[in-house]
Amino acid sequence: MDASKVKIGREDALKLARAVKKVVVSRGKKVVTIDLSQPVSDDDLATSILGPTGNLKAPTLRVGSTLVVGFGESSYTEVFGT
Repeated sequence: MDASKVKIGREDALKLARAVKKVVVSRGKKVVTIDLSQPVSDDDLATSILGPTGNLKAPTLRVGSTLVVGFGESSYTEVFGT
């Protein structure tokens, strides 16, 4: 699904994130990895994966049990290797 055309709000974004084991979020040049086997509040998770409009950031990819949110070369390298 194209998240830039289909808006995914908070509840659906959280359902998507809770269905994986790890979320990797690009924030500029910084990469934040969230291990969902550890307790994470919905508010903290939403703050990481939602943009200023309150919708899921694009691009978002699900790769196996990992959700990659936002674009960043270092996050793609972490998930896909070199």
